[in-house]
Amino acid sequence: MTGNSRSADAGVAAFRALWDEIAPIGRDPVSGGYLRYAFGEPELRLRDWFRRQAADRDMPVEQDGNGNLFAWCGDPAQGDAVLVGSHFDSVPHGGGYDGPLGIVSAFLAVDRLRAGGRVPYRPVGVVAFAEEEGARFGVPCLGSRLLTGELPVERAAALTDSDGTTLVEALGARPVGARPDLLGRIGTFVELHIEQGRALVDLAAPVGVASGIWPHGRWRMDFTGEANHAGTTRMSDRRDPMLTYAFTVLAANKEARRYGAQATVGRVEVEPNATNAVPSRVRGWLDARAAEVATLDSLVEAVGQKAAERAVRDGTGVRLTRESVTPLVEFDGGLIELFRKVLDDGVPVLPTAAGHDAGVLAAYLPTAMLFVRNPTGVSHSPAEYAGDDDCAAGVSRLADVLTALACGPVPETTGDPAEEA
Repeated sequence: MTGNSRSADAGVAAFRALWDEIAPIGRDPVSGGYLRYAFGEPELRLRDWFRRQAADRDMPVEQDGNGNLFAWCGDPAQGDAVLVGSHFDSVPHGGGYDGPLGIVSAFLAVDRLRAGGRVPYRPVGVVAFAEEEGARFGVPCLGSRLLTGELPVERAAALTDSDGTTLVEALGARPVGARPDLLGRIGTFVELHIEQGRALVDLAAPVGVASGIWPHGRWRMDFTGEANHAGTTRMSDRRDPMLTYAFTVLAANKEARRYGAQATVGRVEVEPNATNAVPSRVRGWLDARAAEVATLDSLVEAVGQKAAERAVRDGTGVRLTRESVTPLVEFDGGLIELFRKVLDDGVPVLPTAAGHDAGVLAAYLPTAMLFVRNPTGVSHSPAEYAGDDDCAAGVSRLADVLTALACGPVPETTGDPAEEA
């Protein structure tokens, strides 16, 4: 076996050992997907795991008051820190790699630096951001938005989940909000993430670099009508908001295709939610994404117009409320060029339509992302998957990036390079 083969095998074994510690946490035995809602029991267990990993590496853990956790290698007070990581929470019955892969890879990349004798001259931090998916409190990238001040603390304090629990109660204290003192200590953010698509499969590449994120957002759609008996109410007398809602879903699909964009309605609430009753209210959420801001605006406007026109016909009411919007994100060009140089000029550089904490941080400091190949291209589903070899390759590339960003020259060695890795 060659030195490179031994090194690769060791990387796979190290990844699998750490991954197996968290893989069972929060997995639903029926669907096989994950129920890791922010600050719920499974996610709290993952936070405890984060603290144990940090303690094993003598990395002090800092909490920012917004639900975000930071483990530091070096003194963050020095400033210009390199931050790496992602999030633990999932969408309902989602995959296990979306988020946690970036945190596991970050700890393993730190291990590789230390095993190779690399000494960071900049502080290196591993972060676990809170509520990136927005599955519990409805605002995606909640932790990073609070950290940067993009989400006002007053709005955050008013957020509640479906059970009526407030974010304040979930955190155990009032959200702190913007932390310019902490944000000012971070010089660079790098997020490793499973690719949520098939581009790397098509390019036959295990790892890629993100160029940017499409503009995207969420809009709540409230349709109101009149509750009535399903059997005794004549069809001509009905004011059924479900009809307006159903038409709007189809209109969103049609308009997204017309604009070359994406539109999804994947969540709905109905009142009174009875089989034998005409609904009084239907509430749905529109997720819309496009390559350009103007296209996104036109798409949402068109959907709203179609919904309003149909509401007149149905005798119902409709209102669209913007809940969150992320503009076009272009990751730092200098970092992308550095990554291409470090990882080799052949590494793919590709955009994504998926949102990330990196998309929020990019407006405040140099930010970049690495993607790990997803052989199925499926994400936000139990079918989401990445091979161990590709995950280990992602760790290796992340360690290379950290070396370039935060470390001094590679020390001279006299032994087998595989043994030194």
